[in-house]
Amino acid sequence: MNIKILGTGCAKCVNLEKKVREIVNINKIDATIEKITDLQEIMKFGIMMTPGLVVNDKVVSYGSIPKDNQILQWLGEAK
Repeated sequence: MNIKILGTGCAKCVNLEKKVREIVNINKIDATIEKITDLQEIMKFGIMMTPGLVVNDKVVSYGSIPKDNQILQWLGEAK
């Protein structure tokens, strides 16, 4: 599984990355987590607000920090 955190470094972006890493570690999910901070790369995903969460090249969230159970559900669906 490939997970991308899209964000330029704002507090929400940092918090989302921390939350996703914790969920992946706690649930022993086999995933590669990549932080994308380049604005041109972020724009390729078609989002206008960060943070963004991309799972297996599908944007699942942007502009807010989702609840833990929602993130876990998206990761489960992507397996």
